[in-house]
Amino acid sequence: MEFADEARELLLVAPADFVRERTARQRSVRKDDRALATRIGGLRKPAPAAWVVDLLAHEGALDEAVDLGPAIRQAQADADPDEIRRLRRQRSEVVAALAQAGADLASDAGHPLTSAVLDQVRATIEAAMADGHAGAAVRSGLLVRPLESAGFDAVDLDGALADPDAVPDSWSGTDAEPIPITSARRSRKGGRASRPGPGPGPGPGPEPEPKPKPQSEPEPEAEPQAAPEPRTDPAAERRAAREAEATARAESRDADAALDSAEQELEAAEDRRAEFERQLAEAAVEVERAERARDEAADASDRARDLLRAAQHHRRDVGR
Repeated sequence: MEFADEARELLLVAPADFVRERTARQRSVRKDDRALATRIGGLRKPAPAAWVVDLLAHEGALDEAVDLGPAIRQAQADADPDEIRRLRRQRSEVVAALAQAGADLASDAGHPLTSAVLDQVRATIEAAMADGHAGAAVRSGLLVRPLESAGFDAVDLDGALADPDAVPDSWSGTDAEPIPITSARRSRKGGRASRPGPGPGPGPGPEPEPKPKPQSEPEPEAEPQAAPEPRTDPAAERRAAREAEATARAESRDADAALDSAEQELEAAEDRRAEFERQLAEAAVEVERAERARDEAADASDRARDLLRAAQHHRRDVGR
């Protein structure tokens, strides 16, 4: 199996059980594919709302919602108020139905949703309707955090998917072609007009004496020209942006890995504490049983002494 397939299966596990299941899966594939095991070990635990959306995606329940998005955007572009009202009403009904379906799936899995998580589920579905890239993301079954639509801005998908390369349609940005470097560069030549030089005379001869120039007000000094703005290279800017995004994503993954490691250590510590508490409870039962046995033995000893004293008194009475 490829990493995206492994991730889709693991993301269906409830967040409370995710770390344990991920560790078990990582160990099971390590012998055959160490690279895959490493990627599985770095898989981020999904937020509860993302887990619910992945459950809905696994059921194929999000198609209607995502397909409704382009119709809503077209109605808004056409400024058709009646169509907008109709589609918004339909959107509200679809979002409510999907949120309820997600709540039912979570309850069936033994993890009922809080109202805050349910609000995040609704916001994620609405974001999938508002943005085509977000729609591809939620249908992928690889969501690890909830989404949110902010006005007309594109939905932020940074760090939202377990494997962004597996869902190319979710890449954020516009569909416009990149601007060629040559057309992006602007000519910044100076605007000085050329002045005509002296043309050829009719023939050789003495040059006329220069006529004195009429006195006039001195010409104002020309203002110094501003230094030309540095040329920008769109390709370099895009490359720098990609590098910055890759760096941020790597830092995010490292932080998530540290968080997961801490969660694993916490889970192991809780397991040890539970085992210690179990042993302590068993020891308490043993102590109580031993105390009860001691008390019974003490009672038996007292009765035996009483019988011994009675027998001694009886013997003395018979011997008189």
